[in-house]
Amino acid sequence: MLCVEFEDQLTDYLEGSLGGETQRACAAHALRCPVCHGLLSEVKNALQACRTSTPPPPSPALEARILMRTTPETAMTCEDFENHLTDYLDGFLPATLYHRWERHAALCERCTDLPGEVVRSIGACYSYISEELPVPAGLHEGILQATLGTTQAAQMRAPLSARLAARMRDFLDAIVTPQLATVATMALVAVLVGTSTLSDDGSIGGMYRAIAQSAGRGPAISDNLKRVAGNLVGDAAGGNQSVDDGTPSPSPRSGDKKPE
Repeated sequence: MLCVEFEDQLTDYLEGSLGGETQRACAAHALRCPVCHGLLSEVKNALQACRTSTPPPPSPALEARILMRTTPETAMTCEDFENHLTDYLDGFLPATLYHRWERHAALCERCTDLPGEVVRSIGACYSYISEELPVPAGLHEGILQATLGTTQAAQMRAPLSARLAARMRDFLDAIVTPQLATVATMALVAVLVGTSTLSDDGSIGGMYRAIAQSAGRGPAISDNLKRVAGNLVGDAAGGNQSVDDGTPSPSPRSGDKKPE
């Protein structure tokens, strides 16, 4: 048997599908010919490696091509791909759109590199944010010119009405504030005196109760209060500094003139 005939029948010889006579002739040739013997050993080793090794998983592009041929209605356009790019990067894309999006990214040459470019751009933005950049020359002058109409901020003054209102507030504060302080002081002194003299327990409630009881005693107390108030007013008008001790005042004599 020639080497060419042995090579042509090698596959059938390994599978054992040759006739008895041809099978024995191939075996005898493989024993006599070193070249064919080496070829037979290489083919046996390759077949053994194929039987023991696991097939590699299909690539995404292969799976995408198969699905594109079998279910073309699930294809995604480039516009839809770009619209769902942000949701895909954020992890918010639903499962149905997720697989369609990945199939389009594996098959479309225009959109394949787009996700990587967006991710690199976002990373570059984050790195630039952490770096403090110098202020461009003329930025302050440009802002003043665009907002105030001039580059000299000292030349700008508040309107006349605003300046007059500010001066009026300062003038009123200087007048009203001391008066309010005096009124507050007088009110505080009146409360302290009333609680110490009128109240039975030293509280403001006790002072209110004493005033209410005095008001309900009748005309006698009212006349007494009116007389004391009249004496105080008369002393203040005539410069008399005497204090009424509660004794009844003497009745006017017949010869005395009543004050006008």
